[in-house]
Amino acid sequence: MTARLAHRSLATALAATALATLTACGGDDTAAAAGGKVVVAGKEIKKDPALHDMLPDRIKESGTVRVATDVPYPPFEMFVKEGENDLTGLDYDLGQALGGKLGVTFAFTPQKFDGIVPAIQAGKFDAAMSAITDNKERQQVVDFVDYSQSGSGILVAEGNPEKITTLDDLCGKKVAVQAATNQLDLLKKQQTACTAAGKGQIEIRTFPKDSDAQLALRSGKVVAQVLTKPAAGWVAKSADAGKAFDLVDDPAAPGGYNASPNGIAISKQQPELTDAVQKALQALLDDGTVTAIYSKYGVPSIAVREATKNAAVD
Repeated sequence: MTARLAHRSLATALAATALATLTACGGDDTAAAAGGKVVVAGKEIKKDPALHDMLPDRIKESGTVRVATDVPYPPFEMFVKEGENDLTGLDYDLGQALGGKLGVTFAFTPQKFDGIVPAIQAGKFDAAMSAITDNKERQQVVDFVDYSQSGSGILVAEGNPEKITTLDDLCGKKVAVQAATNQLDLLKKQQTACTAAGKGQIEIRTFPKDSDAQLALRSGKVVAQVLTKPAAGWVAKSADAGKAFDLVDDPAAPGGYNASPNGIAISKQQPELTDAVQKALQALLDDGTVTAIYSKYGVPSIAVREATKNAAVD
């Protein structure tokens, strides 16, 4: 089960929080600037003519990269306002930054997740940015430019009163998790480590939705919640203006536990686009734009340090 499919309910659980936060922040954080520049997360991005020249002729002529995305899936994909079509989120912002660097527009169109890769194969889209896990099976039909590492994270109450820093610190404590997820499997496997360390077993409390688990955390019924690290970072950033929860950042697992690469999926028929996007992403990593974007959504630690192609090995 992929993290993307295992956590579709998370999109509904976080939608209201995301909408309220984004409305309060305003919609001018990703905006076109004069002279072919764009401003994303407070960073001004200038077109690189050499990278623009690398693009396929069709994209240079049209000035547009057609991008599929499945909305909502916070913090990667969200609607700015309920009932409207304007998009925001980590993937959207990164797409605008890549477009600015390449001198084209990354035009996002909503598409159901299970139809994204077939739509790229059919030529309907050039690429997809939708928190897609890079794996060997998908590499058979699309290429990936990898931009993040995404695994499981730990959400705690504001101030981290129990001083939780790693999974081992959950031994002997009450911990919330959504039922039937990879995160529940992670906690079950952790029980072996707890026993080996001579510590008590984790008292796992399962909930039908992540939002229910967060209510338990708010009320003190549990000391932590385990969920995807991007989601945990976004909740810590957005809930009660960042005053309800904290994200635990374990230096040994910067992308989260059992992290796998997320990639920009690109048609194998357009290798020039893959190369141009890879080089543009590296430029945005080098100048700090990627860090600024990821920090905006509370998850700077999931960013890659180097733009790679088809990083998944199994």
